[in-house]
Amino acid sequence: MSASPTPGAQLDLAGILSGLKRMAPLSLFVIAFGLAFGVAALQRGLSGLETLLMSGLVFAGAAQFAALELWGPQIPLIALIATTFAINARHLLMGAALYPWLRHLPPGQRYAGLVVLSDSNWAMAAADYQRGETNVGMLVGGGIALWLAWMLGTLMGVVFGSGISEPERFGLDVIMGCFLLAMLVDGKRDLSILLPWGVAALSALAALRWLPENSHVIVGALAGGVAGLLMPGKARSRRASA
Repeated sequence: MSASPTPGAQLDLAGILSGLKRMAPLSLFVIAFGLAFGVAALQRGLSGLETLLMSGLVFAGAAQFAALELWGPQIPLIALIATTFAINARHLLMGAALYPWLRHLPPGQRYAGLVVLSDSNWAMAAADYQRGETNVGMLVGGGIALWLAWMLGTLMGVVFGSGISEPERFGLDVIMGCFLLAMLVDGKRDLSILLPWGVAALSALAALRWLPENSHVIVGALAGGVAGLLMPGKARSRRASA
């Protein structure tokens, strides 16, 4: 059963600081992820400033790594846009899930929280919402903590990345894969989730073999998303909620 709207939801400095403190331990892992991105971006030909600007303005780790796969002298703009949209489309559902909670805030505060929306602070904020908490500081404070950690990691990658000619020696080339695997393993223990992940993996491999270069990124993301949407359990849930 979904939580009912929380009247009087508020955002204040005390709540933001509390969110920062609660998210701080998890943010330490984001630093390593950001470092890997900084190194990978330099390897793909981005300058240090371009790398920092991308992390600061985009703040979407999986989409940024996917963008690097498409980076080159000739950037396929349509494929780049479609790939980042496919990867980040989950934010539409994440925002909708929190809307009954956030709608009581002034627009400026509401959208300030969504600017730093990420998977981790969304999950913790959603848990607060389910418990009936009225302060949305976890969303904003937790997002700020993640953004700062992401920027710090990217900066470390930029500073030290030029001296790392072989990222694979330090395992930096597999951090993205480990991150996605952790998302899969640490989620709900439901074997049905293997279907969309398997479809995404097989589709990406097929595209890598038979379709134009770099198309495997968007093909895998779209195929996995469509498979998840069309799963029988999802269809029943939609009919039950209709």
